[in-house]
Amino acid sequence: MKTPEDKEFERIERQQKELMQVARSLSDEMRNQAIEEVAQEIEKFKGFGEDTIASFTTYIRGMKR
Repeated sequence: MKTPEDKEFERIERQQKELMQVARSLSDEMRNQAIEEVAQEIEKFKGFGEDTIASFTTYIRGMKR
């Protein structure tokens, strides 16, 4: 039989897991946004051919989570 204290610890554990999932999701969103910004800036480069730039940006965008 679980005590009220046991139930509270379980509630806290569930809440902590939910918060960690939210934090990971936000972290991934921020990472993906930064990667996309880098890819967009590289697309503006003039010193390489279009195929090379496309290859760079494809590789960079592939780093998203």
